Amino acid sequence: MRKFLILFLFVISLFAKININTATMQELHSLKGIGHTKALAIMEYRKKHPFQKIEDIMKVKGIGKKTFDKIKDEIEVK
Repeated sequence: MRKFLILFLFVISLFAKININTATMQELHSLKGIGHTKALAIMEYRKKHPFQKIEDIMKVKGIGKKTFDKIKDEIEVK
C-alpha cells in the first residue's frame, strides 16, 4: 500500500503546475530551459516583484518569449 501511495503522489506531481511565486530552486530547475542562473534570477526578482500573472516571468532578465513558450503550460501564479 505504501508503494502505491508513493507512486500516486509522484504521478500527481508530474501533472501539477509550479507556482513561480513559491517554487524552490529544484522546482524551477525542472522547467525546460531554466538552469541555475535563471532560477536564481526568478527567485531574486520575485522578492521585490511578486508575479501577478505567468507572463510576468518574461520581466526576469534572461527569460524571453522562447523560454516562456517552453514553460507556460507548466507554471502558474497563486
